[in-house]
Amino acid sequence: MYSGAATGDGRRVIGIGIDAVDIERFRRVLARTPALARRLFTDDERAYAARFADSAPRLAGRFAAKEATMKALGVGLGAFGFHDVEVVRDPSGAPSLTVRGAAAALAGEQGVTGFRVSITHTDLSAHAVVATL
Repeated sequence: MYSGAATGDGRRVIGIGIDAVDIERFRRVLARTPALARRLFTDDERAYAARFADSAPRLAGRFAAKEATMKALGVGLGAFGFHDVEVVRDPSGAPSLTVRGAAAALAGEQGVTGFRVSITHTDLSAHAVVATL
């Protein structure tokens, strides 16, 4: 019987989600609907992305992480707000997630005690993988 993959700290993976975002399409959507960035991203997420000449790849990666989190929790759009999941940076620079509100409640109901996130992007697309532990 298989009971899930163990992490290095002994916790089990409960769920996994992945998402990909076309950066140019995302850039066009943000340009066409400037208020969308406020609806999708926290102040800190927008401030982080604004430090770069082109914020679209970083925002697209963060959007992919939020979508991947929904998938890892087994839900779709509307189950919780985009501000309920925030991509933050550890002191090492690695991305991690802060969850609050309905996302935290859903994670708690599923016995989730933590998250692992990986975000990457090329010139064309941004990708994120999220595991719930």
